[in-house]
Amino acid sequence: MTDPTSKPHPRARARKAFGLSVHVLTASGAAVAVLALRAALEGHFTMTFAWLGLALFIDGIDGTLARAAKVTETAAYIDGTILDLIVDFLTYVIVPVIALWKSDLLPDALSFWIGLIVTVASALYFADTRMKTADLWFRGFPAIFNVLALYLFILQLNPWINAALLLLATALMFAPIVFVHPLRVEKYRVLTVVITCLWLILAGIAVAEKLEVGGLVITGLVVTGAYFLALPFLRHSPWAEEADDWS
Repeated sequence: MTDPTSKPHPRARARKAFGLSVHVLTASGAAVAVLALRAALEGHFTMTFAWLGLALFIDGIDGTLARAAKVTETAAYIDGTILDLIVDFLTYVIVPVIALWKSDLLPDALSFWIGLIVTVASALYFADTRMKTADLWFRGFPAIFNVLALYLFILQLNPWINAALLLLATALMFAPIVFVHPLRVEKYRVLTVVITCLWLILAGIAVAEKLEVGGLVITGLVVTGAYFLALPFLRHSPWAEEADDWS
């Protein structure tokens, strides 16, 4: 019979510390979101996207670390899924919405209200239990308004076109179509990871150049973006309602 007063084995303590540290890493994304939000409110949009890039990096590695640390066993009292969604809502939705609102990229009379629409719709999307299909594609546009906002800041399109794109993306969150998860979807995974790395490099160059880049970087961002948009048509079906019958 185990003595309840006995101290945990050092290895068990280390595993618990590792699990908790992964949750802390995920939670640190909230602090990064506040730094990005401060930059957006002050009109320092390059720094906004620099901080959002760091948040994207944290979001890209914490899932792998969580699985390695077996956080559902070592730090089960913290729900990593909920924690991740909270941080993602800040960095993927709230900060880019504020950045767009504070910029001149949207019609003045509509910018605030479009931001409200995006925020409310995104809150519903993040709470949707059907967010991912059985084969790990996103069901609907995955609310990556940080990425969309980066494109809008770089491309400098007409404010009315920007408004239309934001509203279209908002509507597509609830459309019965799929969007790729670049790290989880198995189909073309190696190529997709390579394209994702290329996109990250191009986005990093854009931020380093203060969002004022030449045609080569813009072309690269458009082409890589087009790849992600085209991937659902290379799947067995781009329609989400058929996904649960496939694995």
